[in-house]
Amino acid sequence: MEQGFTYPVSLYIFGSCLLAKGFNVEEYLVFARNHPLLIAGLVGIVGMIIWTEFSRLTRKYKQVNATQAVQILNNDNAVVLDVREESEVRGGKIKGAKHIPLAQLKTRMVELDSAKEKPLLVYCRSGNRSAHACNVLTKTGFQDVSNLAGGMMAWESANLPVSKR
Repeated sequence: MEQGFTYPVSLYIFGSCLLAKGFNVEEYLVFARNHPLLIAGLVGIVGMIIWTEFSRLTRKYKQVNATQAVQILNNDNAVVLDVREESEVRGGKIKGAKHIPLAQLKTRMVELDSAKEKPLLVYCRSGNRSAHACNVLTKTGFQDVSNLAGGMMAWESANLPVSKR
């Protein structure tokens, strides 16, 4: 099985090429002056990578897969929150899930006040909206919040049960 280069190996090869050619800062400055759009794109991409990693490292909720979600659900006092739209919920939901669409979450937060100290599993269709909901929930004082990575698609891919209301 063929494997790609790992990050440190590719960095080593890049560094070796710089040293072999004779590292000349002036050439890079000339390149930067002649290609400002490429440099702006590079700076933008590096900035987005740094922002993404910073956000991932500082988030206050857990990302869990379907198996870990089942372990959370096996806890008797766990609360499950579905933040999908009404039309998506018609296809089925995780048994016992409370449905509050993401757009209504801030206004309906009082419905979840009793769950502030309980484990809370949040999901949507793919895991993106629920990640936003997890941020909102942790900022308002919820302690044990988990996001189902991959959302309902991951749940169904794992052949886990879905309740039809």
